[in-house]
Amino acid sequence: MSANPEDELLAVYDAQGLVIGEADRGTVYREGLWHASAGVLVRSADGTRVYVHQRTDSKLVFAGMHDCLAGGVVDAGEDPADTAIRELREELGIVVPVGTVLPVRATVSWDGVWAGRALRCHLFGYEYRHDGPIAHQPSEIADGWWWTDAELRAHLRDPAWPFVPDTRAIVDGLLTGDDGARR
Repeated sequence: MSANPEDELLAVYDAQGLVIGEADRGTVYREGLWHASAGVLVRSADGTRVYVHQRTDSKLVFAGMHDCLAGGVVDAGEDPADTAIRELREELGIVVPVGTVLPVRATVSWDGVWAGRALRCHLFGYEYRHDGPIAHQPSEIADGWWWTDAELRAHLRDPAWPFVPDTRAIVDGLLTGDDGARR
């Protein structure tokens, strides 16, 4: 990993979700290039709670906002599932056993605006069940707590609640309904 996050090489995608090259993070964000990110919804082992956290104020994108996915951008040459496992380890200290495959639970393409610039991202959503310890990466996660799906949905109904907008676009496909069924 580069000392300067803006210099990290990311996979560049086309609008249909195919990898077409690579570029440094700064260029991807400045030029609004399509890229991808992988996020993991961490659920308690019994499936009744999800882990929600607040991003640090120093993040390059969506600083200080709340999120329920441990995740990040897909590096050049990296598969989104590998990104998901890497981000779980980096952000929350959760080590996924070797050989574990996290199946994609939801996907969405998000074409939005951040800081006055286009931000285009293909999002891959995964789920992992975990009751073990969580250790925040201090440069990325300011705080975290467990909520039920209903508690998270109640907060998400407030459009003013500072929640990561691309996660907002995919989270409904990861949460369960009142009857416990995945939506």
